[in-house]
Amino acid sequence: MRVEIWSDIACPWCYVGKARFERALADFPHRESVEVVHRSFELDPDRAKGDTTAVLTMLERKYGMSQAQAEAAEEGVGAQAGAEGLAYRTKGRDHGNTFDMHRLLHFAKAQGADRQDALIAALYRANFAEEESVFDDDERLVALAAEAGLDPEAARAVLADPAAHADDVRADEREAAELGANGVPFFVIDRTYGVSGAQPAEVFEQALAQAWGSRSPLTVLGEGAADGQDARACGPDGCAVPQA
Repeated sequence: MRVEIWSDIACPWCYVGKARFERALADFPHRESVEVVHRSFELDPDRAKGDTTAVLTMLERKYGMSQAQAEAAEEGVGAQAGAEGLAYRTKGRDHGNTFDMHRLLHFAKAQGADRQDALIAALYRANFAEEESVFDDDERLVALAAEAGLDPEAARAVLADPAAHADDVRADEREAAELGANGVPFFVIDRTYGVSGAQPAEVFEQALAQAWGSRSPLTVLGEGAADGQDARACGPDGCAVPQA
């Protein structure tokens, strides 16, 4: 069973939602049969690279909040993150373009799902819990890629080439629109069930169980001989040998 997660590194609810989903997945009886794939979604795709602003300032401008409201909003998210065991800095963080991070995540995916998951975890932690910005220095991203087990020189080359994995990011974003996702996190289970938002772990548990239970058994066509044709096959114990 495959679970695809559309998310953005700048999205605090994606950070929280990932932890809640992983808690549900850890208790899922068939977790070893679940493939998790991270997909790209930019919350601020029109922001130029290098154009960063304080998160509190962004909240005030984008949502018309007062400074006190923006601070309260961040404290609220921080409390939710803390309940999941996640570190979260409610003051001093910045906000910027995440396109290069998504390109790196596709590069990591090409090296294996475990590398992609390790990188997205490192990016979330760096953005929400650490002081050093992930938006204003490519070398910061290279270091995080190396931490996730990726070759730093290869990661640096990806960042230096604006076209590298750019089409992959755009394809994910088009697919999100086709699926009707206008916000993140957005979880798609076996292309049958969708879960929107950082739902409680119990909701993810129910979705995983329902998706697994509704999987249709494979219908095998053409078993045995038909129209006089030989339909023998090979199996774990060897291959059927025609008898004279």
